[in-house]
Amino acid sequence: MKVNELAPKSAVEEISVKVIKISEPRNVFGKDGMSHKVSDVLVGDESGTIIMTLWDNSVNKVKEGETIKIQNAFVSTFKGSMRLSLNKNNGSITVSEKEIENVNTNNNMSDRVVEEERRSYGGYGRKPSYKKRY
Repeated sequence: MKVNELAPKSAVEEISVKVIKISEPRNVFGKDGMSHKVSDVLVGDESGTIIMTLWDNSVNKVKEGETIKIQNAFVSTFKGSMRLSLNKNNGSITVSEKEIENVNTNNNMSDRVVEEERRSYGGYGRKPSYKKRY
């Protein structure tokens, strides 16, 4: 799989990418109420780049310039931008034996605005609206 083939909500069994840039880790509070370390990492291959969000222990698993193999990941959207993320339970990052020399930084998949679906909360507190037909 190549970076330019990634689409919102797609599962990624395996992809090899080169680490281009790592943002400074920041602390955020998750939905679980706990503090987490988060870093955005720009990764890519010959077809394009995408931002990968790394959490907690995964932040220290990558270095700029190295080619990594990502297994069991998915593409999500955050504020209309595609992001690559590891599955919490079985996602992994390893150093790849295959080196990626040239990365297409002109095709950043995270720069494309993606329409996010609105979440449905089941209409709690609202009465169903029925049109009467006579």
